[in-house]
Amino acid sequence: MNKGRLKEIMLDQKDAFNNTKHLIRRNIPLEKYIKTSQVVIISGIRRCGKSSLLRLIREEMKLEAPDFCYFNFDDERILAEVSILEELFNLHIELYGKEPMLFFDEIQNVGNWEKFINRKYEQGVKIFVTGSNAKLLSSEISTSLTGRNKLIELFPFSFSEYLFFNGKKYDIDRLTSKSRALLQKDFNTYMQTGGFPLVVKENDTELVNGYFQDILYRDIISRYRLTQVNEIKQIGLYFALNIGKLFSYSTLQSISGVKSLSSIKDYLSYYEHSYLFSYLKKFDYSVKKQIMNSKKVYTADHAFAARLGFNFSENKGRILENIVYTELLRRDCEVYYYSGNNECDFLIKKGLTIVNAIQVVDQLDRTNYEREYRGLQEAMQTYRIPQGMLITNSIETSVFPEYEGIEIVSVWKWLLVKSEE
Repeated sequence: MNKGRLKEIMLDQKDAFNNTKHLIRRNIPLEKYIKTSQVVIISGIRRCGKSSLLRLIREEMKLEAPDFCYFNFDDERILAEVSILEELFNLHIELYGKEPMLFFDEIQNVGNWEKFINRKYEQGVKIFVTGSNAKLLSSEISTSLTGRNKLIELFPFSFSEYLFFNGKKYDIDRLTSKSRALLQKDFNTYMQTGGFPLVVKENDTELVNGYFQDILYRDIISRYRLTQVNEIKQIGLYFALNIGKLFSYSTLQSISGVKSLSSIKDYLSYYEHSYLFSYLKKFDYSVKKQIMNSKKVYTADHAFAARLGFNFSENKGRILENIVYTELLRRDCEVYYYSGNNECDFLIKKGLTIVNAIQVVDQLDRTNYEREYRGLQEAMQTYRIPQGMLITNSIETSVFPEYEGIEIVSVWKWLLVKSEE
């Protein structure tokens, strides 16, 4: 690429990167990533705030323009070949007279990036990179950067981050009836808007449609050079409509018109690698049975389900379930679902042991509490779990039979108490 043109693009990008204001702190302990000598890799779905997290790191480190080289490779003006990495590094030295730290955005767009990054790591260069494709990042990390990287998996705003963004603060141990009502209202709004930073800032859920199209066409169709565009889109829309439900390959073949089972499996992996959807396995001590059993589908941000999928007011329970699932992933939990005579939404595994069971219900009332408790109790008895939790958005009555080891907790309290620990 023309050196002068590349220099112009680099300076354009750096100027925009430096001039972004009003960044929101995330619930991530940045200090340990700043202090490490390892390569820091920030991964996650498009538009979840990866570039903003890079900016927060730069602010925390108090870096000036000569200290770091920033570049975003998701730029149509460039040809993202591996040689561009060395060119950018040398351009910075020519401009500022010193070797920089590296802040590279959407690094997965550059083939063989890990070899350059590994070489610079061995030379003692401090490196931060972001990426939006789980498979490309993981496969490239495993080839060249095993044991040399720290990974931050970033999600859209959690509920606590959402409140912080909107300047809301609640003392959940000292809620008045008024503050409780306001907190409930804020959570109900979060259920509809989701946590994408720009969606929250603009209060515009129509942006979610554009994010879906971006991921579909740029991260899947274009990246894998696919031609069955409508078929793949139908699978995505079907998933958005069926968040929290079991799915089968035969159903996906039927609704998409794709005959090949291997193609269906490929398309599911592409959605997963883009972070748009993830698939929850039924727990079994046999790994083979885990693979064979049906899976549940969830999305990286519940706004996709609320906007693209179903009637929100009629399906708040599955939105709530998705919020809890995503929060469990934020907390780095190993999660499964339980299905026996009854069902339980989530099992939490530590090491070789199931340590907790969680049931999620939007409204807990006399019509459903026995069903919800039965599934939770059965899971607890099956795996000898001493504690279980029923997370709800609304309790219609406080008069329920007490079950030993089972705690009923409001979803906003569960989300906020843990985030403060």
